[in-house]
Amino acid sequence: MGTTRGSRRWLVPISAIALVAGVGAFGPMVADASPDLPELTAQDLLTRVQTAKVDGLSGTVRSAADLGLPALPGVEDGHGDRGGVPDLLSGEHTARVAFAQPDKARVSVLDDMAERVLTTDGKTAWAYDSSQREARKYVLPARPAKPEVAPEREAYDPQAVAKKFLAAIDPSTKVEVTGTEKVAGRDAYKLRLVPRTDKTTVGSVELAIDSKNWVPLEVTVKPRTGDDPALRVGFTSVSFDVPSAGTFAFTPPKGVKVTEKTVPAPREHKATPKSVTPKPGTPKATPPARGDRPDVVGQGWESVAVLHDAKITPGNGPVDQLLANARTVQGSWGSGKILTSKMVSALITDDGRILVGLVTPDTLVAAAPKAPR
Repeated sequence: MGTTRGSRRWLVPISAIALVAGVGAFGPMVADASPDLPELTAQDLLTRVQTAKVDGLSGTVRSAADLGLPALPGVEDGHGDRGGVPDLLSGEHTARVAFAQPDKARVSVLDDMAERVLTTDGKTAWAYDSSQREARKYVLPARPAKPEVAPEREAYDPQAVAKKFLAAIDPSTKVEVTGTEKVAGRDAYKLRLVPRTDKTTVGSVELAIDSKNWVPLEVTVKPRTGDDPALRVGFTSVSFDVPSAGTFAFTPPKGVKVTEKTVPAPREHKATPKSVTPKPGTPKATPPARGDRPDVVGQGWESVAVLHDAKITPGNGPVDQLLANARTVQGSWGSGKILTSKMVSALITDDGRILVGLVTPDTLVAAAPKAPR
């Protein structure tokens, strides 16, 4: 099993649980007549989806979540921020989104007469919460030749969410085209992924694929138990025109408290040449800095995210009670508490790690010895 690492800790509340962030279950929806589209095999459709590329898009996304997760008011990210994970993994949300290649993104989440904005133009990023009257400005490091897609997409972009599930496809996955439908006024194919492993809590993933741009317009995830969708994210309106550069700019409203930070560039690790033997007494090289996004242990449907900076503050009644009632597990890796819901399992270890994924509790325990400390 391998591990992968990323960057930008300030987006951990959105992308730490990369497998489940920002998707949910809508209520009943009125379906239009199925459009008449040319027949495609599952392999043909997969190929088109996996090679699809658009220069930009914008629209409105609806998301909701019914993962069976309890409220965790004492959970913080590495910066003391609260509310990100519970907010995105429960309830219904509406967001205005805009993306442009290679690294521009803006997500404006509208909730309870308040607005949360995450935006980046590739050089500077902003995180703004109107209810708190606070904004954070992040000066980003220089981008590499092929910059990664802005992490904001992982929460409210159906294409980014879909790619995480498409990446899980292997011989243990059944893939089939199940028909056509209308999404956001556009003709779309329906593609279904069904895991054959019993180590995941995912029963199926259904994608609505745009018939012209081959971009996922909607993602629906169902649990292994029950027919009601647990997760869904989808466009209610969408345009494939490239947003203007000004879309990704942000000016804090008057009176808003602004905190500015510079995000350090990731350090490159250079291996010592095999022909060179360090002299006795030479200090050991400083290991490369841990990425700010979670490590990932396992592959495909059995992937588990490992968080190191998340903290659970003691002294909070609901959280303390939840942990007190949680099952204790232990092994050569140490001991910890298992929390479960109909979709998400989490292992909180005594040494400060949190393992979480759309997997069974036994899969988490098996991943614990491989999880970086």
